[in-house]
Amino acid sequence: MSSTDSPALPAFRELLRRTDAPPGSAWGLFGEGDQLGTLNRVTPEVTRAAAGLVRDGRVINLDYPVNAFVPSIAGTRPATEHHIFSNNPNHRDDWLDSFYLQSTSQIDGLRHIRHPEHGFYGGVADERIDVGTPELGMQLIAERGIATRGVLLDLPAYYAEEGRPYTGRERFAITAADLAGAAARQAAELRPGDALLVHTGWSAAYLGEDDAGRTAMRTAGSPGLFQSETTLEFLWDHGVSILASDNAGVEMFPVNPDSGWVYPDEPKPGRGPTHNGMMHRPLLALLGMPLGECWKLDELVAACAADGRYEFLLTAKPLNLIGGVGSPPNAMAIR
Repeated sequence: MSSTDSPALPAFRELLRRTDAPPGSAWGLFGEGDQLGTLNRVTPEVTRAAAGLVRDGRVINLDYPVNAFVPSIAGTRPATEHHIFSNNPNHRDDWLDSFYLQSTSQIDGLRHIRHPEHGFYGGVADERIDVGTPELGMQLIAERGIATRGVLLDLPAYYAEEGRPYTGRERFAITAADLAGAAARQAAELRPGDALLVHTGWSAAYLGEDDAGRTAMRTAGSPGLFQSETTLEFLWDHGVSILASDNAGVEMFPVNPDSGWVYPDEPKPGRGPTHNGMMHRPLLALLGMPLGECWKLDELVAACAADGRYEFLLTAKPLNLIGGVGSPPNAMAIR
């Protein structure tokens, strides 16, 4: 794998020594007042090179349908209600009620999570994160769009080849060494500006279960990226612009209790999961790296395995909602 990056950007270990901004943060590195974070790595040159990866023109959808994950995994999002009406016999129109923008395949924007000590990415004030305010909003990603080189890492295939037990249905730590090993197995080189897609197999397994099976999987936890500075170092130093996976939180859950990011005195929320100890906090609030969750990767995995090509043009166009926290990704892999 290549760790080559722009010489203007320091390595992660250097970020940890920052005194002009929160340690381990990218605040200010992409320009004063930046609100796009690591998506700045997707330059016109990166997009142009990614377009050259298209060979046969096959387009693969990476979004699950709205209401695929009902009942809500988080337990806080009711099902979306779709209504159709007409004002004459030859007309149809429709609307949605209870449309939770992070209830199925999604992109988590930079206003999704704040850091307990340092706040939102770039130091945006808490009071600016509200309905109708533009700071860190999803419209910023929508206006530029995402069109870059995507790289898929197939972890179940890697573990099978290594002879390591893996079910994809329970808590399992995917380490930086595992990501590097899966990339080496596939001869997949990460480059600055890449979208990294991590296949765990969790969503496909979860959606294949009945209600009792889904409850059992939620109780067993989820495979995902291991909460550690080594993981952050891998992602930053390899120039990842957006990180997405097919599980419900990108990260391993329950979290690593020894990461140093667990705040013992942080109160538990009244409902839904706690984010205490999650890597979402340094990823979103410090590094400015958008996250994709519950992406539909099974068809892409099969296509990549069939011809050995694990790189492709990745596009995503979230909703142009001013102040949006998250959005369906409207993501596609074009091969």
